[in-house]
Amino acid sequence: MRILHTMLRVGDLEKSLDFYTRVIGMKLLRRQDYPDGRFTLAFVGYGPEDTHPALELTHNWDTAKYELGSAYGHIALGVSDIHATANAIRQAGGKVVREPGPMKHGTTVIAFVEDPDGYKVELIQQKA
Repeated sequence: MRILHTMLRVGDLEKSLDFYTRVIGMKLLRRQDYPDGRFTLAFVGYGPEDTHPALELTHNWDTAKYELGSAYGHIALGVSDIHATANAIRQAGGKVVREPGPMKHGTTVIAFVEDPDGYKVELIQQKA
């Protein structure tokens, strides 16, 4: 496994993109709007996502501001077999809080597990 990205919810995507790209030197790696879900995902980082972790900036169109405590989203791990990984985590005593399946408004297969403090860790099925 390896860390793929960390997600932060942002109230103003353009200001956030300016900060992460211009101010701290990341590159915009990809950006996609999800009109049916009313959100935009923008990924920034210092290298290609296939070799470097990224930061996912999620802009929910109807939310202009978040309390600091709700800004954290999740850690993401790429896995080669999401069903086997979820089962192994469950068998080891971990808590699977979202079974593997396609992401809402998309086709990527994901699952979520929860750590002892309640932080979410996303499992993402990697393409062969």
